[in-house]
Amino acid sequence: MKYDDYSVLMSVYYKEKPEYLKSSIESMLNQTHKPNEIILVIDGPLTVELNELINIYTSSNTGLFTIVSLEENKGLGLALNEGIKVSRNELIARMDTDDIALPTRCETQVTAFNCDPELVVLGSHIDEFYDSPDNVVSSRIVPLTHEEIMSFSRRRNPFNHPTVMYKKTKVLEVGGYQDFRRNQDLDLFVRMLNNGCKGKNINESLLLFRANKDNFKRRKSWEKCKSYISMIYNFRKKGYSSLLDFLVVSASQIIIFISPIWVLELISDKLLRKKIRKG
Repeated sequence: MKYDDYSVLMSVYYKEKPEYLKSSIESMLNQTHKPNEIILVIDGPLTVELNELINIYTSSNTGLFTIVSLEENKGLGLALNEGIKVSRNELIARMDTDDIALPTRCETQVTAFNCDPELVVLGSHIDEFYDSPDNVVSSRIVPLTHEEIMSFSRRRNPFNHPTVMYKKTKVLEVGGYQDFRRNQDLDLFVRMLNNGCKGKNINESLLLFRANKDNFKRRKSWEKCKSYISMIYNFRKKGYSSLLDFLVVSASQIIIFISPIWVLELISDKLLRKKIRKG
């Protein structure tokens, strides 16, 4: 089966900045291979400014936007499930409401699906920026082949969630996103991989990711560290991750929790990110 049409899936809640949402939507409207549907899940009541911006786009792009309104905030995973259910296309491109997709992102991904009928989940690297998209500071590099992704996923997320394009039917087959406030994408991807779904990543950055200098402070919260350890423990119980995988993840999360920020920045620069050299 050859694919041409695809849906974009986004979820917005009241803390989003209107200017970020605008940039994100514009990047999808400016794709070289344009979507025929943009699903915007309203995850609980929004601010007046956000509602006004959404109304501008829906009224000026008749038939393009599918709006799903939730009465209360459910969290990203459960909100995305509601959008997946109403998608009119098999291919769905995930997109966050504060990132910027490069113009050829979706054309590249649709082409890859048409070249490989067995492909189910497809992502890419990302370029991370502070303040301005022109200020790219690092890249998050992910494994490329299905075999590398399977191995990588036993400890870490093998996909950059906002870059992913996946098949609707396969996501629904495994039950969609589960009710996790954190790491819901990793849980979904592991269940899909374990269910025989083929995954790949494109060897280039197709998205500009809005990073924040406070990211390391958020990672240091015990709630976040404990949540990650718990998820890998569940993978271990199901036979997906090994005891060694669990011990390595547990040790790394404890180090994150107790280490000062400068140590985390050093580890990220040396091991987890590709830094961009200036000049």
